[in-house]
Amino acid sequence: MQAWIKTHFSAFDHKVDGAISFFIRHYGKTKFMVAMSKKAQYLGLERLFLKGPKAFVYFFLFYLVRDTILYVLIPIGFAVMVD
Repeated sequence: MQAWIKTHFSAFDHKVDGAISFFIRHYGKTKFMVAMSKKAQYLGLERLFLKGPKAFVYFFLFYLVRDTILYVLIPIGFAVMVD
């Protein structure tokens, strides 16, 4: 059963160009978020914003949504289930 699931998951992941395994491997980050994180590390946030304000806002919103889900909604969900 486990091998069947793994082969079907791998086939589906291959059809979507490895997006699912990338998403899991990078803890819920998209390829855009990983690329912007690298740019933020070597440019700095101010120069990154000046280089592309629209991309910076998307980057910030993606992280805001991801962190809200990971650090607020999931723990609240577990607390409600346990209680």
